[in-house]
Amino acid sequence: MQLADILTPARVVSHVQAGSKKRALETLSEILAEHSPLGVPAIDIFDSLLARERLGTTAIDHGVAIPHGRIKTSTETFGAFVQLEKGIDCDAMDCQSVQLLFALLVPEKSTEEHLQLLARLAKMFSDAELREQLRTATDNQSLYDLLLEWDRQH
Repeated sequence: MQLADILTPARVVSHVQAGSKKRALETLSEILAEHSPLGVPAIDIFDSLLARERLGTTAIDHGVAIPHGRIKTSTETFGAFVQLEKGIDCDAMDCQSVQLLFALLVPEKSTEEHLQLLARLAKMFSDAELREQLRTATDNQSLYDLLLEWDRQH
């Protein structure tokens, strides 16, 4: 599965204002709910992301987090990406504030696909050059293009 299969330009947003992890998850939930063909309410998405976050942080160091969750009513995997205006505390192991968040939602029974996507995203965000480009991108389309270009090349 390619990022283009789960990510649309409408679900990539730059310069997001969020002063806390909770607010960042709410914003991602709203983006996913508004721009998803599944009709899943934002509160259900938020509850799923928050439930997973309570098990342990989804921050993966270097200022990146990959909040993820399962949706009972979904048959599709879909994602959203936000670049925060200012970093927030997400309890990362390296104690860095998080500015880049990629939310991933998968069907409740999807396990192997879920793990493969998380591993792919972790690999993508381990690329220091890409992280810097994402932090300094000035608009939504640039962010989207950077993510898809990295995915096509790797």
